[in-house]
Formats: sequence, C-alpha cells, structure tokens
Amino acid sequence: MSTAPLKKRIVLLGATGSIGENALRVVRAHPDRLELVGIAARANHRRLAEIARHLGVRHVGIFDSGALAEARADLAAFPAGTRLYGGLSGLMDLAQLPEADLVLVAVVGTTGLRPALAALAAGKHLALASKEILVLAGKFVMAAAHASGVRLLPVDSEHNAVFQCLEGHLRSAVRRIVLTASGGALRDLPVAALAAVTPAEALKHPNWAMGPKITVDSATLANKGLELMEAQWLFGLRPDQCDAVLHPQSIVHCLVEFIDGSMLAQLAPPSMTFPLQHALLYPERAPGTDAPLGLCQPLALDFRPVDDARYPCLRLARAAMTAGGVAPAVFNAANEIAVAAFLAGRAPFLAIPEVIDQTLQSSANFEPADLEAVLTADAAARRLAQSALSSLSTRS
Repeated sequence: MSTAPLKKRIVLLGATGSIGENALRVVRAHPDRLELVGIAARANHRRLAEIARHLGVRHVGIFDSGALAEARADLAAFPAGTRLYGGLSGLMDLAQLPEADLVLVAVVGTTGLRPALAALAAGKHLALASKEILVLAGKFVMAAAHASGVRLLPVDSEHNAVFQCLEGHLRSAVRRIVLTASGGALRDLPVAALAAVTPAEALKHPNWAMGPKITVDSATLANKGLELMEAQWLFGLRPDQCDAVLHPQSIVHCLVEFIDGSMLAQLAPPSMTFPLQHALLYPERAPGTDAPLGLCQPLALDFRPVDDARYPCLRLARAAMTAGGVAPAVFNAANEIAVAAFLAGRAPFLAIPEVIDQTLQSSANFEPADLEAVLTADAAARRLAQSALSSLSTRS
C-alpha cells in the first residue's frame, strides 16, 4: 500500500521579493507536499499579511523596525494568533522554528547570513537563493552544514542545474563546470555606449524577471562572478574548474564537463519555479509549476565567450576568487555599494567596475579565522567603496 508523502514545512525568508513570489507559486501548486510555516521580508508588511491570510502562516518576520511598528499597529490584518518577529534576531528565530523542516533564504545581500547559520545550527535543511552568503562566508557556512549533517540545496538556476548534473558522479571525475549567462540587458549595446547607460536601460533584462540589484549585476556579469565563487564552495571545486559562457536564450543553465571530455547539460525555461521546485521538493519530483520546454518548434541554442572589455566585473571576480581570503567578500561589498549608487543616479554605469577595482586594490587580503573577521573586512570594504565613489564624483 502506497502512502502519501509527508508535507515539507518551510520557512521563507524574503517572501515578498521575486524569488519569494516564485516560491509562493510553487507552494500553492503543491499544497499536498509543501506547507509554509514562517515568512519574512524587509518591510512590506501588507504583502506579508496577504500571504499569511491566504496560506495560514502564523509566524511572520519584519526586518525594518518602522515597518514592524506599523504591522503591530495593524495586527488585525494578520490571521488570529499571528506572532510577529522583528529585526535580525527575529529572522534568526524564524530560521530555527521547531516545526520547520527547511529554510529558504531569499533575502537580498548579506542579511541572510546569520539566519542561514542559525538554521544550520538548528539542524534545518537550507535552500540558498542569496549567493552573497557563500561569497562572504563560504568556508564557515559549508563547515556548519557538514557539522549539522543537513542538506544545502542551491536555488540559483545555474547552481541547481549543476547540482542535478552532478548527482551520481564522483567529484574526482569532474574537469570543470560552466555556468551560462544571458549577458543581461546591455549585451548587444556597443561598448562605447555603456558610459551613458541609465538605470532604466540596465533593468530591461531580456529573459528573466528579477529584482533591480541582481538585474544590474546581470548587465555587468558581476552576478556570474558571484555565482562562480558560490559554485566553488557548493561543489568543492578549485577556481580554475569554474567557468562561464554567454548563452542568450537562458535555456541551458549549466554544463558539466567530465575528465573523459563528455558533458552533461541541464535545460529548462527561464523561470525560477524550476530550480525552486527542485530544491523545495528534493529528493522527490512532481509535475512542474510552469510549462516545460516545447520541442515541437525550432529551438536555437547559442554559446559565445565572454568579452572582458564589455564585462570587466567578471574578470575582477575571477581575480578575487583566485586570490581567496576575504577578497571575494571585498568584491561583493564594493559591488553592492556601487550598484546602489548607480540605481540611485549617483554614479554612472561604468563606475561599478571602477569602484570594485579600486576597493580590491586598497584592501589588504587575508585568510579569516572566524566570521567576525569576515564581517569586519566587509564593513571596511564598504567604507573604501564609498571613498572610491566620492573620488570618482570629485574627478568628474
């Protein structure tokens, strides 16, 4: 006699962003297999209240103190019996909910680092959509995952693809992995025109619907650099085993090349529901949330090398990954500062790689002994990046 699988109970940190909204679609598509027990966002308490009402969630976290106060004043908008959690400590409490089986970290930037570590310490399986967490503290996160004996499931489409291609294969048989990149909104713009690019132009991604920061990172290929750093930790690879290639269609999400020269690829439409569903249901599979690829129509798959002149951020990321130590964290911090300035109209598009380069050159690299050392390096890099921005403004 077959029995229905038990529901997997999930905490979703970052419920109101693009990853969170796609995760909610997957949860709603599989109510017999997935149950949301906790949600959190930075400030959008009204959307959190809607989610809580529709899915019966009683544990709700709000990072921003002002938004938390507004939510407490409007507690009637939430289901009866809702418990509100505030700030970073609230996210950490949610990540350790006794009833949760898996925590999906989908918050922007490095905010999810301590909640991710809290989830691992509590023995929760962890699904990671925030690549900055492993870039900042990969060796500490991976050590915590190994110590807890839990699964660390990648949600980025490229890393999830590698995860699927590597199942059943020895790491010693892998020559390299190749992550694909669409090239972003500016892929076909003349290089000479990049200096005048506006935020609105950089945010017109040809294939993916994502948040503004990651969409700009796609236009600079900083995101691919961060993904290479993340892949190194996730799959126990050397920097020289992690490569990237342009693939405009965003259908092939990775290629894994083995030492015998053969390659495996993972294909899916450019929708985050595919990697999210794989991670949330793993090791099970179920009918997809979105329609699969249709092969009854002509399908072209193009690949081309990355042009360093167009994408200097990827070259800088590779250099940081090869240097190791805190250099990847410095790259990430400088990129966050530079992208925020670009989106706010305070810096031109080409200031992004220049700020990263200056910050890397001005930062002392070292091997961190603990998490606090990494966080200190991150804070110092942010100050240096702000100084680099100021010097660029003065110069212009």
